[in-house]
Amino acid sequence: MINVSILRYEDQGIHGFEVKGHAYFAKAGEDIVCAGVSAVTVGTVNSVESLTGIVMDSKMKNGFLNASLPAVVQPKAYEQVQLLLASMVVMLQSIEMSYGKYIQIHDVIISKKEVD
Repeated sequence: MINVSILRYEDQGIHGFEVKGHAYFAKAGEDIVCAGVSAVTVGTVNSVESLTGIVMDSKMKNGFLNASLPAVVQPKAYEQVQLLLASMVVMLQSIEMSYGKYIQIHDVIISKKEVD
């Protein structure tokens, strides 16, 4: 199963996310759930960086992606990043609605002190 943690501040702003695991919906190379989750999450990191200039702190390896915002982000860019990250959550929830047996999404509330 793919486990997605959305890292949120107390005010519900998104700091980042972590994706772990494999869906095992189909064999490697044919797994549409893994492909969909990968496309959405990696595409979001690329969009954040390309469209806002904010470079997310990210680590990726087989079955794992962790991405978070740097400690300092200008207010206008922060609003743009929040929209892109919220859009990612909606896309992942759409996958979860159709393939909930293979993907689980949950929020993890963090304090800004943990990030600074």
